[in-house]
Amino acid sequence: MAKKLIVSDPRVMMGKPVVAGTRITVERILEKLGAGESIEQILEAHPHLTREAILSAIDFGAKALRGAT
Repeated sequence: MAKKLIVSDPRVMMGKPVVAGTRITVERILEKLGAGESIEQILEAHPHLTREAILSAIDFGAKALRGAT
């Protein structure tokens, strides 16, 4: 079974979806991308993140908008 990269826990960031093992929310990643930051810039600012985690956050956001999370 593949490790789940986006998780929600009411004890972490008030239950907002975050990258597993961090306090970085999907919301924050999407805000950064929407503000024009590249994936590379986000990775540079948060070296513990992976490209796969950022892509998972984007996918999570898209599914949430479709109501499929």
